[in-house]
Amino acid sequence: MGTIEYHKLVRDRIPEIIRAAGKSCEVRILEPEEYKKKLREKLNEEVAEYQDSMDPAELADILEVLLALGKTHGVDPEGLEQMRREKAGRAGGFRDRIELISVQDDQ
Repeated sequence: MGTIEYHKLVRDRIPEIIRAAGKSCEVRILEPEEYKKKLREKLNEEVAEYQDSMDPAELADILEVLLALGKTHGVDPEGLEQMRREKAGRAGGFRDRIELISVQDDQ
């Protein structure tokens, strides 16, 4: 037996799940600015996990982190979706699989 240190943001029910498995854990509640920082770290972690595994289930984890980040900016899921729709209306989405190779200034 031993202690493994993580110092990372986890989903809300993880401590409960750990305790239900007969283990103990130490947790703390993050201050708002540290929470934002840990969410950004978690986003990078989840994106890396998706890139390594290509498992679409990892996209749900990325989305969960994005929704939490949005909330730290005072934006709810509907607000994020509205922003997404507005950007898609202005610049399009990614459906057409376009890769920009170069731009020449012809003036």
